Amino acid sequence: MSDILDGVTTFVRVVETGSFALAAERMNLTRSAVGKVIVRLEKRLGVRLLNRTTRSQSLTEDGQAYYDRCVRALAELEAAEADLDSGRREPQGRLRVSVPQAFGHYCVAPVLLGLARKHPQLKIDISITDRFVDVIEEGFDLVVRVGPLADSVSLAARKLGMQHASIGAAPAYLARHGTPRNVEELRGHAVIGYLRAGSAQPWDVVDVDGQIRRAQVQPQLGFDDMKGIVDAALAGFGLAWLPSWLLTRYEKTGELVTVMENCFRPAQEIHLVWPKSRYLALKTRCAIDALVAEIPAMIGAPAPGAPRSRDA
Repeated sequence: MSDILDGVTTFVRVVETGSFALAAERMNLTRSAVGKVIVRLEKRLGVRLLNRTTRSQSLTEDGQAYYDRCVRALAELEAAEADLDSGRREPQGRLRVSVPQAFGHYCVAPVLLGLARKHPQLKIDISITDRFVDVIEEGFDLVVRVGPLADSVSLAARKLGMQHASIGAAPAYLARHGTPRNVEELRGHAVIGYLRAGSAQPWDVVDVDGQIRRAQVQPQLGFDDMKGIVDAALAGFGLAWLPSWLLTRYEKTGELVTVMENCFRPAQEIHLVWPKSRYLALKTRCAIDALVAEIPAMIGAPAPGAPRSRDA
């Protein structure tokens, strides 16, 4: 007797990704292997599920009906696993997390390290990158996003707080060049820029009178990595754009000084994002709870209230 679920997951993944090649990549299979699975499934069912050409694919009428039922069946299996999972006292399995570079290194990784120590059966893979990842297609259980969220009916989100940004510099630099007191006095200072897509981000700064003005600065040095900006600032190169929570860490040690505090607009929201599901796996729930409990204090934000999800 054949396994009734044989090929179902592969078929659903092919439809969701819209591509045999992409489905193969996500499942760590070859395109040929995925194609053979679909052919065997169609042969077993006695119907054609997909219309395929060299450039595109589409569901047949039978394929659409079968896909809809497969999705519901897999959801029920997911729910059954979640019910079993909820009966466990300890989270276990592999948790895949993607986080931005600086925020990941300084804030998220220490929390997840503590979680891994507490739960030996939990295996945590952390991808640290400023690249915008596709949560669903790349198979992440949890992602931290700094900045606006893209609308998606397939994702849920939980706000961790706001990231404000300040201007900081090493005491040695300020001793040599003076401390600017307003936006106009930023002109002429050595500036360490933050690069995004190869371009230095402008400095739109709240001036002493509360008005937002664009500082006339030309970064001589630029990084697309926050660690590079911090290292250059510590070396006394010049003024740096830094997340306020990160600048505060170095201010406490005396290595950096805040020149203008929380002066950049707009501030950025920080969210946890995960694939929306009726049943949240214990491993994901534990990670969310740990991050919600510890991150706000790290960034100087008030602790959020009861857990609540919304569309991302």
